[in-house]
Amino acid sequence: MVFRDSYRKENILWKYVVHERLEDYVSGINQLKKEGWEILGIVCDGKRGLFKAFDKIPIQMCQFHQAAIITRYITKNPKLEAGKELKELMKLLTNTDKESFSGALEEWHQKWNDFLKEKTYNPETKTSHFTHRRIRSAYRSLKTNLPYIFTWYDHIDLNIPNTTNSLEGMFSNLKTKVRVHAGLKKYRKMKLIDELLAK
Repeated sequence: MVFRDSYRKENILWKYVVHERLEDYVSGINQLKKEGWEILGIVCDGKRGLFKAFDKIPIQMCQFHQAAIITRYITKNPKLEAGKELKELMKLLTNTDKESFSGALEEWHQKWNDFLKEKTYNPETKTSHFTHRRIRSAYRSLKTNLPYIFTWYDHIDLNIPNTTNSLEGMFSNLKTKVRVHAGLKKYRKMKLIDELLAK
């Protein structure tokens, strides 16, 4: 788990974890504060609980991660017209402002509202479920995360990045270098990672 200063493009704290847990993020931010760091904003991939845990700090949900979530729901090649239009709308996400995107999303929802409410009835079990659950989930994800997708725009003076690209690029580079030394024992591999992260 790596905490990175996006202004200086430097890794300022990292820890080895088995699983990504909310407590690790909270303890990491607290540790940085104790060391004298001023946390102006956080850019994250939208892990559950982060927004509530840091509600006093501006949090930007990585726009590329949000786009990836939508793609998982509607696929890269949606068959239904509502999915196709939502895919086109997502192309605007990193290239437009908050008002324009929010307005376009609201227009999409108004157009497809009845479609999203359609239900399929099962006569055998006498139960029903929403017919287009994946598109509904995609929309719900966007609507839920919308307050955090444009934090960079709401706090333009802080120059918060709208993606975690700096961190993702660093991780990609790190993985390539570690793969070259695939035969290293665990403690030596960790030492190598420490050295690479510190550069």
